[in-house]
Amino acid sequence: MSSPDIASILENSRELDRLRKEQEEVLVEINKLHKKLQATPEVVEKPGDSSLARLKATYIQAKDLSEREVTISNLLLSQLDTFLPSGLPGQQRIKMDGNDSKRKRMKCDSDISRLSPSMWRYIEACVSLKDEQVAARVTSDAEKDEWFVVKVINFDEKTKEFEVLDEEPGDDEEGSGQKKYKLPASCIIPFPKRNDPLSTQEFPAGRNVLAVYPGTTALYKATVISTPRKRKSDEYLLEFDDDEEDGALPQRTVPFHKVVPLPEGHRQ
Repeated sequence: MSSPDIASILENSRELDRLRKEQEEVLVEINKLHKKLQATPEVVEKPGDSSLARLKATYIQAKDLSEREVTISNLLLSQLDTFLPSGLPGQQRIKMDGNDSKRKRMKCDSDISRLSPSMWRYIEACVSLKDEQVAARVTSDAEKDEWFVVKVINFDEKTKEFEVLDEEPGDDEEGSGQKKYKLPASCIIPFPKRNDPLSTQEFPAGRNVLAVYPGTTALYKATVISTPRKRKSDEYLLEFDDDEEDGALPQRTVPFHKVVPLPEGHRQ
């Protein structure tokens, strides 16, 4: 499984995580409206009251989020299925007869409890990130997401969590040493392989991306101005959001292997 394949799968898992959080928020709003209407049903008869309109809007939003979740889930399944080997030997042509049937049936039952080949490939891809630098969302609050360059120390196959090390915490971090985090896969984006630019996805001009700001280990939202291919180099020309100087956004160069897709719902 190549780095772009991993990035795509992890990006979709992050989208599922975002959708579920948004569904929870919508459900809270629906419950609030239900309680209001149950406590004071006469409120809907007051001129200008919008309770029913708001309730309808939240139902529509919940339905849209649910349908989006189904779409992303199916996409993830199809992505994982592409890594399933075709024609598993004997999977559909085993004929059981005689005294061997019970023993073979027990073996099949045991096989079902094992992880699928696609999941094994996914786990192996995550494990292969050990000692690699990746982009990680180490903090997330109601206002913004913070992404930093970290080093993968370990991937726990049981909890599906990455243990990562922030080797250069900022000056405002508590303490002065390196910091460790345990993060789900939805908070990790692998960087492109720096020694394999030809197989790396290139983001077109105008695309919003997440990129390492020059001279730091922090990633911020940026817009692609020019691509490495057009520049005939290994660097993008980017404009970072909120990077205004003298009333204009300066254009900065960033190596291709420090630029990743912008996560859905990114807040900065």
